[in-house]
Amino acid sequence: MEAKAIHDKLVARFAEKITGEGLAAASPFSIVATDAIAEVAAFCKSEPELAFDNLMCLSGVDYPKEKEPRMEVVYHLYSYAHLHTFALKVLLPREGATVPTVEGVWGVANWHERECFDLFGIAFSGHSDLRRILLPDDWEGHPLRKDWQDPEYYHGLHVKPTQQMAERALGGEAIGVGPFHFQPENAHKGEAS
Repeated sequence: MEAKAIHDKLVARFAEKITGEGLAAASPFSIVATDAIAEVAAFCKSEPELAFDNLMCLSGVDYPKEKEPRMEVVYHLYSYAHLHTFALKVLLPREGATVPTVEGVWGVANWHERECFDLFGIAFSGHSDLRRILLPDDWEGHPLRKDWQDPEYYHGLHVKPTQQMAERALGGEAIGVGPFHFQPENAHKGEAS
């Protein structure tokens, strides 16, 4: 099914809950009202003509410099039955960003949503186990937000690169390597360009 037909089917079923589209994008999408995402996701999975049985990826995106700063959650969907893809987007405010979970639709959303929470600070209401998945439980902040600043220390350990180390790394020195450092041969070395 083509992207326009998928979008039109969603608009026909959900009307004003589908608030926009980006059908010319490399990954075509519909924008969904925040409170409707779980309902729209369930429809995308159960509707036989759509059959989006795979949530390939759930991504957080931060747009702090927009006229109205916002976060987005992007749901990349795939249908094994029809071999088509589509994306859904939810637009959120940067502060207090919360969206309903789709964990009940696609079980894999459990980990995707935890990663998005961990790295962007987007909360997923109704999630069965919303906690950090990559960073330590006591980590402060969300490192994929565009305004993230590396902390100087974590539990007394210096974690932010010093100016001297940054200059050495930018100068080409291999920093932080040890006896297990391995640099594979470049397969293209010596080939004519």
